[in-house]
Amino acid sequence: MLDHNGRVPTTDQTGREVGIRINPSILAADFVNMQAELARIATADFVHVDVMDNHFVPNLTFGPQMVERIQATSPVPLDVHLMISDPDRWAPGYAELGAASVTFHLEAATEPVALARRLRSIGARAGVAVKPATPVDGLFDLLDDFDQILVMTVEPGFGGQSFMPETMPKLRRLADEARRRGSSVWLQVDGGIGESTIAQAAEAGADTFVAGSAVFGAADPANAIAGLRAAARRHQA
Repeated sequence: MLDHNGRVPTTDQTGREVGIRINPSILAADFVNMQAELARIATADFVHVDVMDNHFVPNLTFGPQMVERIQATSPVPLDVHLMISDPDRWAPGYAELGAASVTFHLEAATEPVALARRLRSIGARAGVAVKPATPVDGLFDLLDDFDQILVMTVEPGFGGQSFMPETMPKLRRLADEARRRGSSVWLQVDGGIGESTIAQAAEAGADTFVAGSAVFGAADPANAIAGLRAAARRHQA
């Protein structure tokens, strides 16, 4: 089956599917035993780290100090998702901590393209996220300015919410436009992702999937990650 850019997926030396990425969200992890929790997801592609400021979203998680410790102990690269106000000021600091990918919200950034360039100059992949109600058409001409576009499939702020299928049409429009333009941008979804909902997201064009309780709530996270990969592969557009 072709990926959203029309390529045939292959596997890397670890057996991971190239073109499909599973990024467990530590919102569903046991914070008291974070190092052990990270070790449980060593077969994932990235660990998704949600930074919330109780201002842009009505929840507070942690900041740079915690992210720095996660970076030091994680067996996989960090995919940092900033649900914060004023990312133009704060996002570069997370890239400087060594995060492989830093995603900020379009709704919060003053100069999103300039911020993406700054993140790239530090060495991180630059991602931009949109809430469920935010249109994506304005991103079509900016696809190459970002390495990843995150389409939220729940309202940002809390884990454990139900997947919103009404977000799939705009994901599909992004995928169609990326394919038309030959863009290599990754299309990520976050919120309510499990083996049933990952199929809908993959069919709509997503290639990067954030899953929380579906992974950390499983008795065998490695098996859960493999199951999610297989489900995405079966349904990938």
